[in-house]
Amino acid sequence: MMDPVTLAILGGRLEQIADEMDATLYRAAFNPIIAEAHDASHGIYDALTGDTLIQGKQGLPIFTGVMAFAVKAVIDKAAADGDLAPGDVYIFNDPYRGGTHLSDFKLVRPVFRDGKLFCWLASAGHYHDVGGNVAGNYNPRATEAFQEAVVIPPVKLFAAGTMRRDILDVMMANTRQPRSMFGDLNGMVNALDLGERRLSELLDQYGDAVVTEGFADMRERARKLMLARIAELPAGTVSAEDFLDNDGVTDTPLRIAVDMTVREGGLTFDFSRSAPACRGPLNISRGTTIAACYVAIKHLFPEIPANGGVLAPIDFMIPEGSILAAEHPMPTGGYTETIMRLIDVIFQAFAQISPERAFGNAYGTINALTLSGRRRDGSRWVMFSFFGGGHGGHAHGDGLSHGNAPISTSTIPPVEVLEAANPVIFRQWALRPDSAGDGAHRGGLGAIYEIETLEDDTEVTLFGERGRHAPHGVMGGGDGACTRFEWDDADGTHSPPMVSKVMGVKLEKGRRIRLMTPGGGGWGAPSDRDPALSAEDIRRGYVTAPQTTGMANKQ
Repeated sequence: MMDPVTLAILGGRLEQIADEMDATLYRAAFNPIIAEAHDASHGIYDALTGDTLIQGKQGLPIFTGVMAFAVKAVIDKAAADGDLAPGDVYIFNDPYRGGTHLSDFKLVRPVFRDGKLFCWLASAGHYHDVGGNVAGNYNPRATEAFQEAVVIPPVKLFAAGTMRRDILDVMMANTRQPRSMFGDLNGMVNALDLGERRLSELLDQYGDAVVTEGFADMRERARKLMLARIAELPAGTVSAEDFLDNDGVTDTPLRIAVDMTVREGGLTFDFSRSAPACRGPLNISRGTTIAACYVAIKHLFPEIPANGGVLAPIDFMIPEGSILAAEHPMPTGGYTETIMRLIDVIFQAFAQISPERAFGNAYGTINALTLSGRRRDGSRWVMFSFFGGGHGGHAHGDGLSHGNAPISTSTIPPVEVLEAANPVIFRQWALRPDSAGDGAHRGGLGAIYEIETLEDDTEVTLFGERGRHAPHGVMGGGDGACTRFEWDDADGTHSPPMVSKVMGVKLEKGRRIRLMTPGGGGWGAPSDRDPALSAEDIRRGYVTAPQTTGMANKQ
């Protein structure tokens, strides 16, 4: 085993490489979802297995988890073709082999040392538009992948350092925003270039053998720490379940359920009671399911290093045909909503055995909102963004108000950027009173967004959740408020029949939409809350009247 000081220095240097790759893409990207919201990630991956070795601290944790599956898909592709070479870069967005959904592109590059494969570098980013029926690609009525976006399998974008223009031409022909795609793609390539240079400098300084030993020791350290934390939990099985509103096609709730078993030497997550695959775009791949569990575990045990060793003591039971084991061409566009419900049920399960680590459920939806149309000069515009809500209360305090989803460390795009890039104006961007679940430690507040259109024939699409099934409190805490969405037209104010999902809404110039996002669930009994904190909530306008129950039905 490497001495702890050297291991810490080496780990810090390697993390810095991934962090610098993150920063390079954020500064170069054209798309505000990457440049401002940081919907991207970078990491270093094992040469043989694709397992995560190092991840950047600013990127999306869910990307880091699924990228191990993406890299493994490239490893298999390269082995089948038999032509892997220095300077190659593979690109794809296939969600069944690389996780997440078709908006997320992955670039994977081999790193060679003295003619031998040493490791892989990978970059992932959410592109503005990749074709499909709906601008921005969040199509709530999709019943197959082809209605969501163009599907690119793992192919070489660069072969031995030379770009294949035919691949680029296919991608550029299948987007409503070619300038944005071209800028994002080049930013990702530059991030990989920088990562390889920095890694080569490190290897030249320390030697390949020392860095290889460091990778192994960091993974083993994470595995042992995970085992130690599991050993502190009471043995046995606990269960939790929650529901998605509907799949956007059929208005029927979808169960997400876990039976979690703590056993000697590990954990088992059994998702067999979850809903079967659905017609609409809420299916996720097996790899995405495992990555979501990885994110939940990292929230619950933040002290454990972030690499593949975290998952070594954990077994997964995910039956074929499940909503959590999507296969081509099942639609996966709304994967964000399903993985957040996965995290919710894991938090609920842990609340039964480790309340000091548990959280009330966060708001549980990114509320993917797309506005699009044509400007008066005929040019096309697409505004895609996700929006915040309240996080759950916890043993140490109230939940965060207006935070971003627990699947990521990204930020909500600033209103100034969205207004500057699109013909819209935000008339309200505020905390939502009475949206938090009460408790000894209440949940965080959701938000209210009111947007006015500045062009005629603006088309609106919303892909959200938590319209009928509120974020749960834990340990006796109350539930948060549900999502609410409405728009105004000449006939008055309307809400979606599917509650949290709608497409094809057309608005004239000057009309408004309003999105009200959920608050987080509370932690602990409301009767145990400090009266001074309750009075301060009322004084600040967070609560308009004293609350004695949860707010699951509060609209």
